[in-house]
Amino acid sequence: MTEGWPLRWDLLLRYRLIEIVALWEGRLTTNHLCKSFGIGRQQASKDINNYLREIAPGNLEYDSSIKGYKPTAAFKPAVTTGKAEEYLHLLSRNQDIAERFQGLDLGFTRTEMLQVPLREVQPQLLRPLVQACREGSRIEVKYLSLQNPTPRSRIIAPHTLVYTPNRWHLRAWCEQNGEFRDFVLSRFRGTVKLLSRSEKTAEHDDYWNAIIPVRIVPDSRLGKAQQAVIEADYGMTDGQLVLETRASLVEYLLQALNIDTRSVAASPEAQQIVVGNLEQVDKWRF
Repeated sequence: MTEGWPLRWDLLLRYRLIEIVALWEGRLTTNHLCKSFGIGRQQASKDINNYLREIAPGNLEYDSSIKGYKPTAAFKPAVTTGKAEEYLHLLSRNQDIAERFQGLDLGFTRTEMLQVPLREVQPQLLRPLVQACREGSRIEVKYLSLQNPTPRSRIIAPHTLVYTPNRWHLRAWCEQNGEFRDFVLSRFRGTVKLLSRSEKTAEHDDYWNAIIPVRIVPDSRLGKAQQAVIEADYGMTDGQLVLETRASLVEYLLQALNIDTRSVAASPEAQQIVVGNLEQVDKWRF
């Protein structure tokens, strides 16, 4: 619904926060905006009023009993999707920031989240890697792996930065191996030397461009009632969840879902979900 709106990015972020907090916590105050964006109470109040006047009239109403705004019965998301994932992501980012800046309280409900350590990426490497992706440049850089734990010089042509659970990697053409591969960012060493533009771009990467429907279904060994629980957990339709995935990312998707297609858990309660179109998916695995 925001298409065509001449909104500044900072305003859009504040309007999104207004919607998300009001919808999922049921109480929005100026403190949410003040603490999240470092603005004064007067500006925060102005943002809320502008949201109600220009973006979504009738979405919120002030409730003196809770000393804040709450969503009305006619609330309809205008700058968000209204999905729970938006609020949960906001909570995650809030805790991440609060842990780095002790004493910072952005005003959200109490939460506790398990923090999984991310692999370290050397800051001086990231900027030229991003530049190489943007400009389609070849780069010379030292890289190590479990097979070759001593850093060795590689010439690669990256086209995309990719995030998978717990790590970032580069999708790049490797001149040494003559194929597109994934290079884990935490395994680069030294400095990056930018070279000439590469003839191998994303459009030449067949595994990147192939989109594979991965069909996730409940383990058939579960009872009907148990399968219904799993279907509800994953928001399945007609007993399945189809995830359109790049072929080069299928393996990471299965890892994230804790699915090992080569070894099924002895207990269906432990396995829970499986790939329903394994034969089709296996054709693109490498």
